[in-house]
Amino acid sequence: MSAAILATSETLRAILLDAMVADPVLRAAFPPLGASVVSLASPDGMVDAAEAGVSLWLYQVIRDPHLLNRPPRPLPPDAVEARPLPVRLRYLVTPMMRGAGGVAAPETDQHVLGRILQALDDRPIATGSDLRDTLVGTDRTLIARMETPGLEEIARIWDTLDEAFRPSICYEVGPVDIVARLGDARGPRVRRSEPDTRVATPAPAVEVP
Repeated sequence: MSAAILATSETLRAILLDAMVADPVLRAAFPPLGASVVSLASPDGMVDAAEAGVSLWLYQVIRDPHLLNRPPRPLPPDAVEARPLPVRLRYLVTPMMRGAGGVAAPETDQHVLGRILQALDDRPIATGSDLRDTLVGTDRTLIARMETPGLEEIARIWDTLDEAFRPSICYEVGPVDIVARLGDARGPRVRRSEPDTRVATPAPAVEVP
């Protein structure tokens, strides 16, 4: 499914929003009590939109080499699922909280950082009722893993943004399957393979007088 990337982002956004609302201190800042949001926009995009909350920015999509050559899944009675493209998504998660008068709130940002770490450590695997959008009702399993990029990589990421550096966390989430448009292959399945073990007998030699 081509919408799997967005559905993964929405799943992660729902988990983080639930975590904010469940926190006794932060719940007043997020809906339904407050106006802060968990946004899929980049940090500078949130500033441009005058939004406060958490930036859940997808900054990189990479192919998953470990799942690329997995065998296709059989679909009863006579089909084989088109092999999907497995990818992993990398997010920069940045608190963008605001205090009274719209000023920066570094203390609240640090509280939000801790809550994000706690939430994704408690629930690193999303499946079943955790899934959102086009993933609802599927058997997909998403695993969120905290990444620790080096200082140089972090600097490169923030260099692409029109915003001063802020404390943030990187997460890799996957696997996410991009299903091929070719459709499932149909035809009878191979039930048994019989190798040909016969030995060819050479023709008798012909004597030349």
